[in-house]
Amino acid sequence: MNNSLGSTARMLGAGLRALLVLTLICGVVYPLAVTGVAQALFSDKANGSEITSGGRVVGSSLIGQRYDVPLKDGEETAAPDLRWFQPRPSNVLGTNGVNTQYALILSGATNRSGDNPELIQWVKDAKAAVVKDNSTAGHPVNPSDVPADAVTSSGSGLDPHISPEYAKLQVNRVAEKNHLDARRVAALVAAHTDDRVLGFIGEPRVNVLQLNVALRALTGH
Repeated sequence: MNNSLGSTARMLGAGLRALLVLTLICGVVYPLAVTGVAQALFSDKANGSEITSGGRVVGSSLIGQRYDVPLKDGEETAAPDLRWFQPRPSNVLGTNGVNTQYALILSGATNRSGDNPELIQWVKDAKAAVVKDNSTAGHPVNPSDVPADAVTSSGSGLDPHISPEYAKLQVNRVAEKNHLDARRVAALVAAHTDDRVLGFIGEPRVNVLQLNVALRALTGH
């Protein structure tokens, strides 16, 4: 009887010691070590790849956001602020309704097939809006020049990048709305176009937030 109680007590004691040691290592030492290394070597990424403008954080380079005019009385969906470069469309996961604020807890693609009538209509409506919004005097937009990322959302629905083609399509409109020379705006796009990773991975891309921060500095808005 005493031997049985003694063995049980030793097992409980060993288990308690193991629990305390593993809690200390896995719950305190390891997180502190990982956090310290991340802050020392990759502080920007560890802190969310934040982008600042005018002395305050305006977003993350990893998450897309829209640029809209304030809602008017009675409006449910804000219109895009055409002074700024616009990102890809975004769709709410679950309802698949167009989300104009990128304020999501969950995100994702529409999960519609390519021949889905609703998706086809979304794309047609989005293309018509892109053509209308970006056509300026002397520079009408040809519907055939509208790239796919201008009318479809990404797999996550929160893509922070657009293609160089979509950025260039917006140049004349942004220049006109901000009273700038289109060549200066085009140069801004070129300066913020990232090439393929290692020269062959992925596609060239433009980070919309970083581009608009540079545009803000150029215009003084």
